[in-house]
This record gives sequence, structure tokens and C-alpha cells, in this order.
Amino acid sequence: MQMNRTSRATLGIALALALSACGIIGGSSAPAPVGPNPILYAAALDTLNFLPVTRADPAAGVITTGFATPPGGRTSYAATIQITGPVLDARTLRVSLRTPSGPATFDAQRGVEDAILARARQIRIAQTQP
Repeated sequence: MQMNRTSRATLGIALALALSACGIIGGSSAPAPVGPNPILYAAALDTLNFLPVTRADPAAGVITTGFATPPGGRTSYAATIQITGPVLDARTLRVSLRTPSGPATFDAQRGVEDAILARARQIRIAQTQP
């Protein structure tokens, strides 16, 4: 298939724009964010501050805790939290909650996820205010 000069020029411009948008040519010198979202990580630590942390790896986005009972609660819990990406988004948050007798209920796990996300929202809002 033969392309005329106009088609080739249009294709060249489109390719250059796409590459610059990706940062390959003429893009920003700032590196793209990698690793876990620091706001979600901090929110998880704040939310689960009653649990003894046994492993915290901010580079990998993993927090593992030992068992403890939440204030006003009756059941002891342990948690493993993983933040899988740089975006402040619920899809990057993985919560595994367990009791001494096995996995925690779905509602308990969802409650912890919601609490972490609410705390992350508070942190984000506090950072954007002058």
C-alpha cells in the first residue's frame, strides 16, 4: 500500500504526539510514579494502629500484623495489607483479615477496607489544603 505525502506527514505527527505523551521523546523529565501509593500505605498504618506490626515494607507496599483486639471489640484480628500500585484507588488495596480460628467475615474485611480508604481520603484532603 502506498501512502501519499500528506498521509505520511499525518502519521508522523500522530506518532510523535503519541511518543511524547508516553514520555519517550520530548516528555517530562520527572519519573513516572512507581511502587505503592504512599497515602494508602500511611492510611493503612493509621487505621490498623492497634495491631502490632510484624512486617512493614513501604517499597513493596506490604504490611503484616500480629493478632490484637480492636478497641471496644471482642474478636482478635491479624491483617495483611498490600497496596499494589501508585494510584490512590480502591482497586490497588488488598486486605486479608483473619481471626485465630480462620478468615474474618466479608463484612469485617470490607469494614477495614472502607476505614483505610476513608483515612486515605482525609490525608489527601489535608495535603491539598493550603
